[in-house]
Amino acid sequence: MKLPHGSSLETRLSLLKRLQSGDDPQSWQEFYRVYGGLIRFFATKAGLTPDEAEEVVQETAIGAARRLPELVYDPKVCRFKTWLLNLTRWRIIDQIRRRPPHGGATPFPADPARTSTIERLADPAGLALDTVWDQEWEHHLLAAAIQRVKRKVNPEHYQIFHLCAFKDWPVKKVAHELGVSAGQVYLVKHRIAALLKREVKTLEKKMNR
Repeated sequence: MKLPHGSSLETRLSLLKRLQSGDDPQSWQEFYRVYGGLIRFFATKAGLTPDEAEEVVQETAIGAARRLPELVYDPKVCRFKTWLLNLTRWRIIDQIRRRPPHGGATPFPADPARTSTIERLADPAGLALDTVWDQEWEHHLLAAAIQRVKRKVNPEHYQIFHLCAFKDWPVKKVAHELGVSAGQVYLVKHRIAALLKREVKTLEKKMNR
């Protein structure tokens, strides 16, 4: 199990409803906290500079603000994850188009056999960015689940789990370093692993509504 990076990620229908009102600064702060890191990392992976990536975060939030009041949220038609990806993708394209000729970094290695970068970014079937987005979404989901677990368990027990799951320490080493029995290490490890799986499933349901 790999420890994810970045901020936590949790889509809540209540947050979307508050954002749709268009007059809730606290909800927009929450939007930045929850999704800003994901959008920023995604834009950077697409080849943008840090300043350009920050512009994408800002403009994606503005675009969301403009569209949310008219959004009829139906996950059977388009999940929030896909909706947010589409907004972010177009803001990345806007940043690329603003660059002076031959200026700045080029997203993805040039490939004469393929279409231009902008065309590939705009293509809904473009696998490169879709894959990055899905991977980062899962990383943020796991990060959010971990934070929820840490609030529910004994800190010493979480330390045991962390050393086993994320540091790949052998059970005997964990037991020796923390002064506990190997049996306790096994018990705590499996109990918290099961709790983490449940939290991930809970978040998946909320995120994919």
